[in-house]
Amino acid sequence: MDIATVAVHSDPDHDAPHVHEADESVHLAGSTPRDTYLNIPAIIRAAQITGADAIHPGYGFLSENAEFARACAAAGLVFVGPTPEVIESMGSKLAAKALMERSGVPILPGETIDSIDDVPAAVERLGLPVLVKAAFGGGGRGMRVVRNRDDAIDAVAAAQREASSAFGNGTVFLERYLETPRHIEVQIFGDTHGNVIHLFERECSIQRRYQKIVEEAPSPAVDESLRQQLGDVAVRAAQALGYVGAGTVEFVMDTDRSFYFLEVNTRLQVEHPVTEMITGLDLVELQLRIARGEALPESATNAQIHGHAIEVRLYAEDVPAGYLPVSGDLVRFEIPTSDGVRVDSGYEGGSHVSTFYDAMLAKVISWAPDRKASAEKLARSLAAARLHGPTTNRDLLVRVLRHPEFLAGDTDTAFLTRNDGAELGKPLVADHSIHALAAALAAQASRRLNARVQSSVSSGFRNVPTGFQQATFRVQTLGDESIDVRYRTGAGGLEAQANGVDLGPLTLWSASPRKVDLTYADVRRVIDVDIHGDRHFVDSSDGFSVLHLEERFPLPGNSSAPGSLLAGMPGTVVAVSVAVGDIVEHGHPLIVLEAMKMEHAIRAPHRGVVAELHVGVGDQVASGALLAVVEEVE
Repeated sequence: MDIATVAVHSDPDHDAPHVHEADESVHLAGSTPRDTYLNIPAIIRAAQITGADAIHPGYGFLSENAEFARACAAAGLVFVGPTPEVIESMGSKLAAKALMERSGVPILPGETIDSIDDVPAAVERLGLPVLVKAAFGGGGRGMRVVRNRDDAIDAVAAAQREASSAFGNGTVFLERYLETPRHIEVQIFGDTHGNVIHLFERECSIQRRYQKIVEEAPSPAVDESLRQQLGDVAVRAAQALGYVGAGTVEFVMDTDRSFYFLEVNTRLQVEHPVTEMITGLDLVELQLRIARGEALPESATNAQIHGHAIEVRLYAEDVPAGYLPVSGDLVRFEIPTSDGVRVDSGYEGGSHVSTFYDAMLAKVISWAPDRKASAEKLARSLAAARLHGPTTNRDLLVRVLRHPEFLAGDTDTAFLTRNDGAELGKPLVADHSIHALAAALAAQASRRLNARVQSSVSSGFRNVPTGFQQATFRVQTLGDESIDVRYRTGAGGLEAQANGVDLGPLTLWSASPRKVDLTYADVRRVIDVDIHGDRHFVDSSDGFSVLHLEERFPLPGNSSAPGSLLAGMPGTVVAVSVAVGDIVEHGHPLIVLEAMKMEHAIRAPHRGVVAELHVGVGDQVASGALLAVVEEVE
């Protein structure tokens, strides 16, 4: 479109791909969202000093902030989105619900929380279960399900803190909670010429912590009649608002196919690519054309559905550990793209994943003529990806895409409750022993390659057969389980054991520092090994392993005392509810960490007394840091 681009970036994002892809960039000093991507004066200044005439707010941070839209207008800048008045009316979920109710759109019962003292009575009136929701913002922040009256006040307080941190506004409300609905949303577009259209629906039912991880278009649960109803209601809502630009009307759909208004997102959605894939439209291009006064083109007003698209959100997180966000360096980040597979990513190999922002690494999207083919294509691409660095949710996504319920279209928001996410998120590889052997052989090949003498002679070679060589690896994804590998090459070929168990007949065809060609269990596989320090990233056709080489002679005194509570991820301490000497019950929340815009409670591992407390509110802690010690008592 011949539009020059300017990126803004914080301190941690100084080397991010979007900075290099833009024509110019402006530094926003600081690391926290409040100092950088929520800093309205700094962003306006960036546009002014570069001569920009418009700002596209993306789909987070200030994208639904009416104050920001007004600041753009006051500075003579075009805000690529709806008017401040529309954002304001929909920015508050409470105001949006009131407007939709007046327009005849079905809504769920709810109540605003003005004071923490109002919570018990509100819960009593609505009945359990209820959902605590942030009135401003989205993405799962500031949301809690309450099934027990005793938990309501703590849930509201936590949601208020989280919402205030993520969106700068801690207002929350309670809403009747449907246990197993589908999450259906309709893409809307309006222009300045009075045209309002919808571009069909997306289904976003598979979620964890109320954040979408799998989205698709069209929904497998929506037929033409229901699609027409949903589209008509969404367009009617947009017309009532005088809507201009891209937006999304979100609904929850019950098992009887009745649907209820959830919210209007006055921005581009993270999952917009699936709509692009089935319509052939570029939604960002449409946004920009509407922002400069053009009418919606015929390609949009007459759009049709072609095929099926599925998107997954690839996160840096440890699923079996409870979806804990993970930070660190991405050593290698390669996702194969074939015809119909697209990758939208904010990271690349060499990028650092910080603790300051959302843990999403990329969106991977597939298109095929039908839903089953689209799921198969996407699962294959993810399984073949090389993701070396922080732990990701890749294995969970692959298993979801291959799950019989998903393939049958039987999805709802309880999918990852009904199907244990921790179990689905376990490594795809069933046995890490062969991967550990491959890592040991690749490391051996690396040592021989760098040897100053007799580099062609295999490591450990003797004229007379002698003992095994040995390497011990800790498996990152199995609760730090260790595998002791013993191997030797003799006249009969390769012999190897894992934790004392013979690995059976083996044929080693070749071994290099990055690739091991090996036959085991009568199957020949080429195994990729990527060695970085003590970490060995191993990929093969049967899965992926991260193996940490353990020191042969570790220093004593490194173990933690019983009852030690360690930080599972780097983050900021936002709440401490105990003091040294307090008696606590099993499961009692002691400390709350905030990492990647989400809160994580550190709970007592047993009934005991708080013997040590090493952190206070506002402290920054590293992963593995000792937070407290709870000594067990009867």
